[in-house]
Amino acid sequence: MKHRRIPGRRVAITGAGIAALVAAGVTFQTANASESPETPAPRTLSVTAAGNLASTLAEDLGADAAGTYYDAKSKRLVVNVLDEAAAATVEEAGAEARVVANSLAQLKSARATLEQDATIPGTSWVTDPTTNKVVVTADRTVSEAEWAELTKVVDGLGGKAELQRIKSEFTPYAAGGDAITGAGGRCSLGFNVTKGGEPYFLTAGHCTEGITTWSDSSGTVIGENEASSFPGDDYGLVKYTSDVDHPSEVNLYDGSTQAISGAAEATVGMRVTRSGSTTQVHSGAVTGLDATVNYGNGDIVNGLIQTDVCAEPGDSGGSLFSGDSAVGLTSGGSGDCTSGGTTFFQPVTEALSATGTRIG
Repeated sequence: MKHRRIPGRRVAITGAGIAALVAAGVTFQTANASESPETPAPRTLSVTAAGNLASTLAEDLGADAAGTYYDAKSKRLVVNVLDEAAAATVEEAGAEARVVANSLAQLKSARATLEQDATIPGTSWVTDPTTNKVVVTADRTVSEAEWAELTKVVDGLGGKAELQRIKSEFTPYAAGGDAITGAGGRCSLGFNVTKGGEPYFLTAGHCTEGITTWSDSSGTVIGENEASSFPGDDYGLVKYTSDVDHPSEVNLYDGSTQAISGAAEATVGMRVTRSGSTTQVHSGAVTGLDATVNYGNGDIVNGLIQTDVCAEPGDSGGSLFSGDSAVGLTSGGSGDCTSGGTTFFQPVTEALSATGTRIG
């Protein structure tokens, strides 16, 4: 099976990420409004429009751009910048500006330090535009000695990173969508896709690394692995080998389905829904992009979508979607759907590109 890495896109996405928290805009007015025009009020934007504006501003601002995020409640785009001149450019474009201390280059350097000095199983890190820091998380398996090592590394990064611990454990959810089973495990079907006019489906790579032949919930064999990538990435492609229906839709487990017409890049703050064979349907928001997770045993996955949507073992590979757009494939995380938790997803756009498939 093939192992492929597609890293080129990820850093750019972090710079154009969008999140669901509110930050105060920075506006300036002189005492005499007739002598100086008032700062334009931030525009109300959809998530798609905000993402497009974020990409445009990232290009216009260059090194002065320090990340973006989206306030889903007020429907405003917030842009982190490094100085007042860049803030004026942002406000003229109709977004809300916030002057911050850390550039994207500095945060990228902090991540590189973590990758070199803090490769400890049971940890994750993600660039958070709402705090303008890299947030490092340690799960319950991290020992006191390892915690001390993490603390030393994070403290050495100054104000560029912060450290937190969770009571649960990061694990791949091996065992959205309908159940698919094979020798030794159960996962979930992600999205039906096509390649050269032939039907396939996407699921998690840590599922296809261990299972090669897949059956549906009735026990009927439906497919064989075509490609697999894990660790590094977490996607697998399975070719249908039986004459079963394969509509481009997601099971909502209430007698209905959600049609899927295409794929979309995740943006921080985007409202998303996950479907999986263990816990069925749950919703939440994207909270981070380009996340790195160390599941242990050398299984480190990069470039993941971080969310506050819950999931459990068996949900792996399942569908993450927003409206009629495919967004991600369930990888793993911490917590459960009783107490809540953090779940990570393989971006579906990357999986489509790597496998030469399309939603259909």
